[in-house]
Amino acid sequence: MTLWHLHPEIQWPNTLSDESRLRGEAVAIAFPETEEEAADALREAWERGWSITVQGGRTGIAGGAVPQGGAILNLSRMTRILGLRRRDSDGAFVVRVQPGVTLSALRQALATRDFATDGWSGADRQALEEFRREPPWMVTADPTETSATVGGMVACNASGARSFRYGAIRRWVESVRVALADGAVLALARGRERARGRTFRLEVGGKILEGVLPSYRMPAVKNAAGYYAADDMDLLDLFIGSEGTLGVILEAELVLKPASPVEWGVTAFLPDTTAVVRFVREVRAEPDGIIAIEYFSGSALDLLRVARTEGGSFVTLPPVPKAHGGAVYVEIAAATEEQAEPILQRVVEVMKSCGGEEERAWLATEPREMERAKTFRHAVPERINALIAERKKREPAIIKLGTDMAVPDEQLDEVLALYERGLKEGGFEAVLFGHIGNNHVHVNILPRDRAEVEAARRLYRTWAEQVGAWGGTISAEHGVGKLKKSFLPLMLGEEGVRQMRAVKAVFDPGNRLGPGTLF
Repeated sequence: MTLWHLHPEIQWPNTLSDESRLRGEAVAIAFPETEEEAADALREAWERGWSITVQGGRTGIAGGAVPQGGAILNLSRMTRILGLRRRDSDGAFVVRVQPGVTLSALRQALATRDFATDGWSGADRQALEEFRREPPWMVTADPTETSATVGGMVACNASGARSFRYGAIRRWVESVRVALADGAVLALARGRERARGRTFRLEVGGKILEGVLPSYRMPAVKNAAGYYAADDMDLLDLFIGSEGTLGVILEAELVLKPASPVEWGVTAFLPDTTAVVRFVREVRAEPDGIIAIEYFSGSALDLLRVARTEGGSFVTLPPVPKAHGGAVYVEIAAATEEQAEPILQRVVEVMKSCGGEEERAWLATEPREMERAKTFRHAVPERINALIAERKKREPAIIKLGTDMAVPDEQLDEVLALYERGLKEGGFEAVLFGHIGNNHVHVNILPRDRAEVEAARRLYRTWAEQVGAWGGTISAEHGVGKLKKSFLPLMLGEEGVRQMRAVKAVFDPGNRLGPGTLF
């Protein structure tokens, strides 16, 4: 019996878009609940000649989950946590999940240690008993949107605020099961399948798949753009961050990390961008115990100061100090308070040396205070989206233009100056915030009319060109999707993109997966 439902625009119209606000079209949609159903659906789509767009939580803002014709494979009902084991090499716990498990659901299960164990093996149940006897463990990936699914996070190499310490999700993925466009399933485990130099060879479903990886060098920055390629690489990494264009993630194993018993935060308010850059560089010069370093420009602080007076959810925000050029939030983790105290003191001393005032800083040492600090951080994009929605009612052509670029350490002051100069010369209203510890600052341009939308797009492209020339990335965490594919050659070159296409042709010779994404 077919899993496909025709005409998804009638019964499931919301599946034709995602958080990018793009809207597409599709002839059919399927909601598999098991690996077997997903593989069957892909085989049927292959026989019908349909292209496939994969969806999970549809939380992406680059348009990767928006269909451009063909069919939608929606994995949001594949929500089982399948098992738990201890890794032989170091005793770390490894959790195995279906792709539709959300970050919030996984965190909840880990925190409560409450799992639905139907179908678990005896070894899995034994590992669970050990897990329940130990101090808490956690998943390291920390994207802002906790309704993101594990499959989507793996497909886009997701990260978040804590990537300063833990990196993106790639380093925490132990294995995956991936379905190719024709429904054949490929199992990949960390350390097992490797390239030889830049050539690769895999067997799946009785077929040999072989080819040559792209010759480009990956940027030495936090990155979520393009196929991962390196000499003698683990071939598992090729599928992580491939944005659903090589195969469909049907199962993933994530390595967990012991949670830190002590987590503190301090928000430093600084006089200008020069002080911000100096503060960041000095704090990350001694990174032990530092989990996250997050930035709020003066315009971001102004936005929240005004939002707080307008009611709604923003009234719970703490009063924002006036007359500051920016703020930086530093999160600290340690095994004990005695270990955390000198780290905090050093951050405070650096803040004071950079012009920050200790009496105006926000200190969070209790869970409620930490939650308030994170609410403050998340309120910036929330307020930006609300503001754009208001303007869009007046002028439908208005969209938010948000950058997602990162640069090497030595270019941090230069990229901030580049952004500020371009915004000032163009007369744009904009808000800057984000993961400054990784030199990854989001610039959100807030156009007031159609002309500013077009002018902002031109400015964005000039920034992408310069960031590429510096050896940075056009996308540090959100992926390329459909919105940023014209920027990919600026980073990897036309030849690099051609080589990516050649890799895709090995795994997806009919060019069925992810139409319009990356290419």
